[in-house]
Amino acid sequence: SAGLRVRELINLRIEDIDSDRMLIHIRQTKYNKDRYVPLSATVLVGLRKYYRAYAPQQYLFNGRTPGRPMHSASIQGIMRDAVKKAGILKRATPHTLRHSYATHLLEMGVNIRQLMSLLGHSDIQSTMVYLHVTHWNQSKAFSPFDHLYGRSHETDKL
Repeated sequence: SAGLRVRELINLRIEDIDSDRMLIHIRQTKYNKDRYVPLSATVLVGLRKYYRAYAPQQYLFNGRTPGRPMHSASIQGIMRDAVKKAGILKRATPHTLRHSYATHLLEMGVNIRQLMSLLGHSDIQSTMVYLHVTHWNQSKAFSPFDHLYGRSHETDKL
């Protein structure tokens, strides 16, 4: 729900979850640049249940070795099991979830610069890839001229 890279997910610490501002602080990014991404209320409920059940100490998702984060291979395995359990026949990886997150945001109207920031891309070209796979609804496009006069782009048909 936040478009994180696997490495960013496994390096999340308990203090990175800001439930007051509904943000996740992403540290140790691919380009060593911190960023914040929105925290879904639904995910927060799940994280609270997880916290009560597993009582993580340092990392949100602890590895087998105390004080170490979960290994990326464990995330891959969890994803593989979830895909199989859901009966999904297409190949799906954690990066597929990141890709879907980006595509859905573009389809919802998030601008490319905002998406670039949310994904932690350092180069706009990396983000532009998602424009090619986006299916935007042309019927929702409207003339800025109508907006100037406060008219809705929803009008009676001729």
